[in-house]
Amino acid sequence: MRGLVKLFVIFSFIVVIVAGLILSQSMHSEKEITTYLKRSAPHIGIDIPRMQGIDGSGIKIAVIDTGVDFNHPDLLGWGPDGKVIGGYNFIQRGEPPLDRNGHGTQVAGVIAADGRVTGIAPKSKILAYKVSEDGEGVSSKLIVEAIKMAVKDGADIINISLGINKTNSKIERAVNYALEKEVLVVTAAGNDGPKPETIGSPGRNYGSVTVGATYNNITSSLVATLEVDEKPYTVIPMVGSAKVNEPITGKIVFGGYGKTDELDKADTENSIVLVERGSDVEGELLYFSTKEDNAANAGAKALIVYNNMEGIFLGELIHEFMEPSYKPQIPVVSIDRDEGLEIRNLTGNEITASLNLFYNPDFVAHFSSRGPVSPFYIKPEIVAPGTYINTTQNNAGYSFTSGTSYAAPHVSGAAALLLQKNPELHHHEIKSILLTTSVPVSDAYGQEFSILETGSGRIDIANAFAAKLVILPPNFVSAVSPDNLVSEQRFELKALEGNLDEIEIVFEGPESIGFAHRIEGDNLITKMSMAESNFGEYEGRIIVYHDKIRYAVPFLLHYTQGSISVIQQNDKLAFEINHPDNWSFAKISVTNSKDGKTSTTTMTPSRQGFIEIFENSEYWIDAKIKSGKNTSRAFSAINVSTMEEKLQRFGFIELPERQILIISGIVITVGMAGILKGRLTIK
Repeated sequence: MRGLVKLFVIFSFIVVIVAGLILSQSMHSEKEITTYLKRSAPHIGIDIPRMQGIDGSGIKIAVIDTGVDFNHPDLLGWGPDGKVIGGYNFIQRGEPPLDRNGHGTQVAGVIAADGRVTGIAPKSKILAYKVSEDGEGVSSKLIVEAIKMAVKDGADIINISLGINKTNSKIERAVNYALEKEVLVVTAAGNDGPKPETIGSPGRNYGSVTVGATYNNITSSLVATLEVDEKPYTVIPMVGSAKVNEPITGKIVFGGYGKTDELDKADTENSIVLVERGSDVEGELLYFSTKEDNAANAGAKALIVYNNMEGIFLGELIHEFMEPSYKPQIPVVSIDRDEGLEIRNLTGNEITASLNLFYNPDFVAHFSSRGPVSPFYIKPEIVAPGTYINTTQNNAGYSFTSGTSYAAPHVSGAAALLLQKNPELHHHEIKSILLTTSVPVSDAYGQEFSILETGSGRIDIANAFAAKLVILPPNFVSAVSPDNLVSEQRFELKALEGNLDEIEIVFEGPESIGFAHRIEGDNLITKMSMAESNFGEYEGRIIVYHDKIRYAVPFLLHYTQGSISVIQQNDKLAFEINHPDNWSFAKISVTNSKDGKTSTTTMTPSRQGFIEIFENSEYWIDAKIKSGKNTSRAFSAINVSTMEEKLQRFGFIELPERQILIISGIVITVGMAGILKGRLTIK
């Protein structure tokens, strides 16, 4: 979203663009400047379609953002003969959607820049919809209007690298409207990680492709691990810190705020020093470079800086206020305040630590928002490079930038290439190909990230371009319980080339899950069953091999102690709970899949629970069941398609459900006043 990703308030996690890289870039001549999109694009397999002449020609991609600087030489032209062939300015109506902020221009450059920087789909065309002037705030109504207009203007793909920090039913319905009109919608997950459950609308939308961020294929993509007495801790390398050839081991010593006099009092020689961020003197500026220099001069082998407030952060050793002769000497990492204090409390016990810094371009960026957003589907669904991206900037400039805002357009550009290659593909088929051909992403310890962090994995355009099979759905969530131990899932298989002969199925998941499958015509039917009584959430992948190509379908399986069944009774849903223990109370939440709206009710063994529904839709049921002092969950779903809809709609304006009164056969509506405002999240 914004050129320099801002301070993330919730976790005090600062993602700033690498000042050292910018400074080094400014020292080179124009011919020597490295365009880092040339790193991320080959890393995700762009060379394959380019060798075949596939470049996005004929594809229109809507960028709903702060506008686009169509005077930029890499995005040149406004109107039918330019790069930006249309769009609308919702801020200064009647004027072209010229970007004065820079964020939309950066996003558009990743997709379609065609000059000194080459985007993923350089010959595609851009439709620019300006819904914010400064990137600080946006009306949800404008996002909705922009989606509607993009569909009307014939967009093939919509990229939305902004959003709000909660579920918004109007945005959800607008995205669904675009999907119904066969427009693929790609959304950024957001920059509120690494805490879970941090994705808002439109990234929460069930049908959109929600994209998280990984590092880039450059040497700045450092990853760090820290173990103290064999316990792992989460640490982030500071910008400018060098990788090490082998892990650094040594005792941990607490060094206060990293001042010279504090370090002189500690036994820092050949140790790993832990210090607190900031200073104990009001107004004193103790830069990370100063702390590092002091620690190195005191003989330390490495430095750990813990936060002076809640959350984790990304620090910089290279910055404009450092001493001209300064050069980092030892590795420096940052750590969350709570974990830092935990280690500090151990420092008097001669504890030993091991710190390692190494290169890993596919590591998930710490700022990238995580799921889950719902127990019924997987978000994010895929990850793509989103750090240290060099792309177009306002006023004919170029800038390094980080955020899921720039991961999403990698996926939008990739979708454009697939659509150019095969114009008959539906949006959900493009989504399937991108997801099922992605590659696994591993953490610093070689373990695959959770599906709730990366979805299917990191996008691989080369794999997607070679795909000859569409698998629907491309991922799934299911639930089992002791009274129903088997989960059956049906997949539709569609061969893009050849036939469906010689398909091989491999199960990758916990040993406690039994797996079986069969193929009936163009359908794959799988069955998973639980062999143990360990309740919880399980994840894995079903691997499909077809014509020597590997496709992966991730899944989440809820194994719950109780279960809930749902029955439609005209315009109501009724529920029945089954639990092996004597349950006393249950809170039931029912979510409409079309807009994310949730209604709740309660029930007891002697009192039935009901939820009134107003339209045909798939409804997701989440029950929290109390039994004694324990509370457990159960899940179910129902697809309602036989009722007459009571919820009336005109466009995207909904008449409130509880305010529809039938008086003498005439429906009188109580109007909905005001425009719902949402906080723009730069992603």
